[in-house]
Amino acid sequence: MTKKLAVRVNTLSPSSTLAITAKAKEMKESGIDVIGLGAGEPDYNTPANILDAAYDSMKEGKTKYTPSGGLLALKDAVIAKLKKDQHLDYTRQEIMIGIGAKHVLYTLFQVLLDPGDEVIIPTPYWVSYPEQVKLAGGVPVFVKSSPETQFKVTAEQISAAVSPKTKAIIINSPGNPTGMIYSDEELRQIAIVCKEKDIWIISDEIYEKLIYGGERHVSIAQLSEDAKERTFIINGVSKSHSMTGWRIGYIAGNREVVSAMTNLASHSTSNPTTTSQYAAIEAYNGPQDTVEVMRKDFELRLDRIYPQLKAIPGFKVIKPQGAFYLLPEVSEAAEKTGFSSVDDFASALLTEAKVAVIPGSGFGSPETIRLSYATSIDLLEEAVKRIHSYVETNWKE
Repeated sequence: MTKKLAVRVNTLSPSSTLAITAKAKEMKESGIDVIGLGAGEPDYNTPANILDAAYDSMKEGKTKYTPSGGLLALKDAVIAKLKKDQHLDYTRQEIMIGIGAKHVLYTLFQVLLDPGDEVIIPTPYWVSYPEQVKLAGGVPVFVKSSPETQFKVTAEQISAAVSPKTKAIIINSPGNPTGMIYSDEELRQIAIVCKEKDIWIISDEIYEKLIYGGERHVSIAQLSEDAKERTFIINGVSKSHSMTGWRIGYIAGNREVVSAMTNLASHSTSNPTTTSQYAAIEAYNGPQDTVEVMRKDFELRLDRIYPQLKAIPGFKVIKPQGAFYLLPEVSEAAEKTGFSSVDDFASALLTEAKVAVIPGSGFGSPETIRLSYATSIDLLEEAVKRIHSYVETNWKE
């Protein structure tokens, strides 16, 4: 029997973040002293009150199916959170709970896109955006940012990229892998273009609680009634409450689209894990002090590690304003240490310096590497010291 995979999956690229993390873990398990700076998750355990709420729900027998779009109590918690944090009003019909923000995005593209529809994706981008668009039959249209614009695209660039086939644009602020934040005015100008061109806005706000330097998070949906009507807010508890493995995310937006997403979920996933939903209710309704503790710790790590990273020969790095990533441009360091590509340079850092970083090629930024500072300050400083030593030792003029 001829075994042939569907065309849709033959176009996919594997997740570079998961691949590097798996390789580093394999090396560690074989006894090699590897420091992993690849993982996109907080290094804290889920707060105790959330663990207790999950355990209590199981003891109380809350282990059965829930509505496909999520528990009403969790929808209400999300609605209250959006009202408190973003001053936005939503109804239950405008909220769907999914199996992590990634699943929510996947489901959104499945119901939003027809074959050939285009989605504008600023680069650098999170690795799954283009793959999910392609899986839905859509076409990713990349708009390149640069260090000169702090890795943010302008309204003018977006306007120029719109075609009759454009369906939506993705805005990720704070961004992965850049850590950069769009200002109120930058978002306002983007919202004006989206109104003029009549396209959807997909606003990925998963890192909203991790912001530094006195900056604040603004959702593009806050800026006008039109912006709210055409925006889908994507968020969840993964990064804010260190709950990556619990897999709970949500969407807030147009009720017809959300209804279609819920119908699709009813035929694919049935419902998000029940226990995780009760944990997420506590995450949103319970004390928020651990969220701020974690944010302050990440900011401390960033302030410590940024100047050390910047001091490495051939590294050019902008200090991020949010998330927990640094994205240095390292093409000079790669060239001077004998590599024709940054991917090869990153591979050498893993095998020779014993530090796992993510090549920027997976984010549409092949001249960079991504480093996560979601690990202890001691390990971070040791990792940067190893990279610095490797570059200086192998530097050739």
